[in-house]
Parts: sequence; C-alpha cells; structure tokens
Amino acid sequence: MEKRSGFGWLEIITGVLLIVLGIMSYMNPDRTLTWLVVLYGIVAIVTGIADIVFYTKVSRFTAFGPMMSLIFGILGIMAGMMLLVHPAAGRYVMVLLLPIWFIAHCISRISNLGFVRDIAGKFHYVSGLVLNILGIILGLLMIIYPALSFISAGIIIGTYLILLGVDSIELGVSILGSRRDF
Repeated sequence: MEKRSGFGWLEIITGVLLIVLGIMSYMNPDRTLTWLVVLYGIVAIVTGIADIVFYTKVSRFTAFGPMMSLIFGILGIMAGMMLLVHPAAGRYVMVLLLPIWFIAHCISRISNLGFVRDIAGKFHYVSGLVLNILGIILGLLMIIYPALSFISAGIIIGTYLILLGVDSIELGVSILGSRRDF
C-alpha cells in the first residue's frame, strides 16, 4: 500500500479557491457581478471535477450517493462553462444559475454524508449537514426572491463561499483526506 501525505489536495485547493472568491466578493459587492461570473465559472468547474473524482473513488463501495456526485459534477462543469463563455450574459443568468449550483452542490454533499461520517467522524458529518442545509435554504431564497441576488450578491454569496471553502478544507485535512483505499 502506498503512503500518502494525508491531505485531500483537491478538496484543499477547492476550499482555498472558494475562500479567496468569498473574500473578493466582500471587497466591492456592488460591482462584482461581471468578474464574479468568470471566477464562479472556474469554481463551478473545479467543484464539478471534484465531485466526479469523488464518484470515481467511491463508486465501487456504494451506489446512490456517488451517482449523485457524478450527475451534479457534470451539471457543475456545464454551468461553469456557460459562465466562462458568456460572462456579460452571465450577470443576468447568475441570478438563476448560482442558486441552482448551490442547491445541486449541497444535495451532492448531503448524499455523501453517510460515507463521510463513517470515515471522518460525527463532527464533520454534523458541520457538513448544517452548512449544506443552509446552502439549500440560501439557494431557494435566491430563486424565490431574485432581487435578493442582485442587491446583495457579493455579501450573501461571499459568506456562503467562505463557509463552503472552510468545509472543503476541513474535509481535505480530515481522516477522509488521508484514506488511500478508495
């Protein structure tokens, strides 16, 4: 058996990108939509790839959860590509795409929490569950009240991305990040 460094580098990189993106959202929330579209597109692609990598690592152990990761990983990559190809139109589409991405990513994470609890422990399970439920609620609020997305996109999304980044880094440095047999 090969020895690893003990870190889930893809999760750590994703987490750092999400935190940086969240902080950048705070810097100038009223004028960030255009450049956020491009950066969010990149992050959507990276998290989509992370979901697909997760699928490939655990698909042989369980069926439903990893399949959700594959589906939502593909959707994340598609959403990211759309944002990169049309950033000007993405400002307006962002009102719908980002909440859908938040909801899809949170459902993907929740569907895998049973596996995460078995490997990484109860703390990561509970913190991941709470964070992802909050993400689903935020996504639903942004769909129900689209003006909320335009008015406070930088602050609301920045806060959520920082929390999601912390969750990803926590996952990357947890016991789950050090597992080699999946």
